[in-house]
Amino acid sequence: MSDLDRVLAAVDADLDASLERLFAFLRIPSISTDSAYASECRRAGQWLVDDLAGLGFTAKLNDTPGHPIVTGRSETGASRRVMFYGHYDVQPVDPLDLWQSAPFEPCIVENEEGVKRIVARGSADDKGQVMTFVEACRAFVKVTGKLPIDVTVMVEGEEESGSANIGPFIDAHKDELKADLALVCDTGMWDPQTPAIILSLRGLMHDEIVVRCADRDLHSGYYGGAAANPLHVLAKILAEVHGTDGAITIPGFYDGVIEPPDYMKASWADLDLTPENFLGPVGLAQPIGEQDRSLVEMISSRPTFEVNGMWGGYIGEGSKTVIPAIATAKISCRLVANQDPVHVRDAVRAFVRSRIPADCSVEFLGGEGSPAVAVAHDNPDLGKAAEALAAEWGRPPVTIGEGGSIPVVGAFKKALGQDTLLVGFSLDDDRIHSPNEKYDLTSFHKGIRSWVRILAALAG
Repeated sequence: MSDLDRVLAAVDADLDASLERLFAFLRIPSISTDSAYASECRRAGQWLVDDLAGLGFTAKLNDTPGHPIVTGRSETGASRRVMFYGHYDVQPVDPLDLWQSAPFEPCIVENEEGVKRIVARGSADDKGQVMTFVEACRAFVKVTGKLPIDVTVMVEGEEESGSANIGPFIDAHKDELKADLALVCDTGMWDPQTPAIILSLRGLMHDEIVVRCADRDLHSGYYGGAAANPLHVLAKILAEVHGTDGAITIPGFYDGVIEPPDYMKASWADLDLTPENFLGPVGLAQPIGEQDRSLVEMISSRPTFEVNGMWGGYIGEGSKTVIPAIATAKISCRLVANQDPVHVRDAVRAFVRSRIPADCSVEFLGGEGSPAVAVAHDNPDLGKAAEALAAEWGRPPVTIGEGGSIPVVGAFKKALGQDTLLVGFSLDDDRIHSPNEKYDLTSFHKGIRSWVRILAALAG
């Protein structure tokens, strides 16, 4: 048997022990957004430090103004180094009464089709995914005595609460974190049988729009029909953002947007993503994006403008017949490669200002943003990872952009100058951030095997 075959066999033989380690990690309620769990976040970080140290990593729990960051570094003398990123913090468990089992008491349940699932908060996001990589490293060390490529591990504890300290940490530890390539396992499969490599992540710009009209709430019987209503003003402006064809009408919004290669569009056409199988499960039927674009393009390679919330006036029980003085909306824009978040923010604000009545005013609170990130289609490491995944899953991975945003990936490129391969094994039905979060046992087992193959491939 080759070394690769022996390592894969070790993964299979050690699966029960791997699950025991994952369960121990999952039992720690590392909820980063709630200060009451600060000690548990630290405990989770220390648990991972101890586990990495047991594999020969020089591992450390690094304090920050928030929750600590775990780092680990192997030194094998290999010619290449990769950096693996993940997070050990988890979302709150509310509403607790909707859980069918205790959220921090992991268990394996079997559904009607006989599929075994690991159920616990953090099982898919992101402790289960982190441990697929750690267990792959463990198997190499157990069988060959060392890793095939040098590895730096960085696992943060604030991803679910804004990652406020990861950027400054990266800037302060550039030499320690520098690698040839970053690896992120916080994404998912295309479907339960088909792996995926995420080539791009959309960026993000979010803002808050506050429209003021009268100097106080007004009696709607006395002033109705004459006084400007800020809710009407704001609703009209937001309604004008999209044209009847679904395109965004804001001048300059699409500046920098590039077209995906024709071969990639052709591959997307074979994915059978339809309104029925994508929107149907959430109770919808008709895509409302740019009507000259495919559904895959709408959710992965095109920018968006969404209203996340809107409020003003009286929203309590019963009625209160007023014309409110103030109306507010929170908006977010998902951005694609080469769009500048500042340019988009300025374009959105100019669009809104141009439509505010002369005797009303507008204020903006926010405007933060992060650019999209993309991996070059001809990156040789992309091809190596694709071949490794195809060998494990028996079919080539889907290479596609993802509609979500992982801002730290942009930091890797900007601060460290390194590209990122995003390979994950979660599924659409894993109930991430919801009660009864789960991670299929197959995702965990074959995820470990997949990282074994990828590490071997990247090492050459």
